[in-house]
Amino acid sequence: MEHKHVNKRVVNRLSRIEGQVRSIREMVAFGRDCSEVLIQIAAVRAALDQAGRVILEDHMEHCIAGAMEAGGG
Repeated sequence: MEHKHVNKRVVNRLSRIEGQVRSIREMVAFGRDCSEVLIQIAAVRAALDQAGRVILEDHMEHCIAGAMEAGGG
């Protein structure tokens, strides 16, 4: 089943996002410029959106399609 491949991709993305969030925390702790922090927050939001899209696409392609093929509608 392709879920393992998708799960690995999502876990890798989330690990990168986790690192980005840690960096943002450090930026705030060290008093970095607000505009720089906001840019990084926007980048994290975009990365989370992309991870969500990967999960949604997998769900639509496999879970929903599989249920419809099995007659579960």
